[in-house]
Amino acid sequence: MGLTINNSQTLSLLNIISNIAGKQNNLLTQLTTGRMINKGSDNPAGLIAVSNMDAELTAIDAAISNGQRADAMLSVADGALAEVASLLDEIEGLAAESTSEAGLSAAELAANQAQIDQAISSIDRIIGTTSFNGKKLLDGSMAIRTTGVDTTKIKDVAVYSRDSNSTSTSISVALTAAATKASKTGYAVTSASTATSIAITGKLGTATIDIAAGENLSSVEQKIKDASAQTGVTASTNGANLSLLSTEYGDDSFIIVEHLSGDSTNYKDQAKVSGSDAKVTVNGQNASVDGLEVNFNGGGVSLKFTLTEDYNDGTVTGAESFTVSDGGATFQLGTDKTTRATIGIAALSSGVLGQSDLGYLSSIRSGGDNSLTEDPSKAVSIIKKAVQQVALARGRIGGFQKFQIKTSVNALQTTKESLEAAKGNIQNVDYAQATSEMNRQQVLMNAAMGLLGIANSQSQSILSLLR
Repeated sequence: MGLTINNSQTLSLLNIISNIAGKQNNLLTQLTTGRMINKGSDNPAGLIAVSNMDAELTAIDAAISNGQRADAMLSVADGALAEVASLLDEIEGLAAESTSEAGLSAAELAANQAQIDQAISSIDRIIGTTSFNGKKLLDGSMAIRTTGVDTTKIKDVAVYSRDSNSTSTSISVALTAAATKASKTGYAVTSASTATSIAITGKLGTATIDIAAGENLSSVEQKIKDASAQTGVTASTNGANLSLLSTEYGDDSFIIVEHLSGDSTNYKDQAKVSGSDAKVTVNGQNASVDGLEVNFNGGGVSLKFTLTEDYNDGTVTGAESFTVSDGGATFQLGTDKTTRATIGIAALSSGVLGQSDLGYLSSIRSGGDNSLTEDPSKAVSIIKKAVQQVALARGRIGGFQKFQIKTSVNALQTTKESLEAAKGNIQNVDYAQATSEMNRQQVLMNAAMGLLGIANSQSQSILSLLR
């Protein structure tokens, strides 16, 4: 092959060197930023995927933050209600102590009443001032509202949750079977022939009734009534006929009589007799009923209400309908509006704790209809109901935190981890692979530079022959 002067080899080597330099620059950028995709031309499809994942991760981060804030807010409400529950326990102890009138002086009773007044004031203060980020939590401003309730048929309506995407849900109530009380008609029809003792047991407990020989039935009736707060059993007379009746409706209400001594003919043992719960449908679905108290969950709504005795016994007739409207505390638990959930936090002040036909906690204050000087046994019943209401409110809040908020946050965090991993697989540089490739390109660059030197040397040798 002859010797010629030709720059094609030099140009080819220069192109190779330029390509190697470009690859080295790209690798240096990747190693510096830690990303394989630094501009659209690096991986157009990958860039689109990473951008979409970034948008999803931003939304997920916001949803996790929302969930954590909601959990903190409801924890504040739960903490306040825990203190209310503690105060109610104190009030119940004082009221129960005060039912033993014979064992307490007037000064002691007045001292107990003063403590109860202070505890009730503390409850109202806690309920009225508990807030989160400037929003009151327990004063009723976060209750779910209802319209069109006929209080001659149902009362004490409480809505715990509703469909967050609707401000109008119709509720149709139908009573298909009335509730009954436990009843024993004609338990005794004459006076006891000798001194007699019987034990009456009901839903609330047991009491011993001592009956004198020849004591008339109306006097026995009054003794049973006096013990009704202890037993949950009352009595009535109709001529020469003493009947027993539970004070409450439902399967849980019962009457048992045990003969202890004396006249076993007229005051004999009585086997357990029970009442029955009402049967109710709500929006065509069978509801859970305890006596006259109805609980319903369906169609995105969770609520409770109580049938009135007039509606139960047929004095007021016809189906009942009302509307669950707006209100409540609404939280977005995911990344779009379909993940919103609403919980109702009803007012729990002393004027609300209790029940309409029983009385409210505020009536236990000094001068109230159910104060310790008026009816300490009735006060105990009201307090027990208030304790149940606060416990139910805490349970609903806790259930929402556990099964709605925390599960949502956990799911979002798992999704975030998966998205971060998928995004990393597309975008993040493999340092071991990139470093190895960088070394390879450096070897190629050194070889190309060496060859370029040889090509230049060959051209110079040819020129030297011409001199």
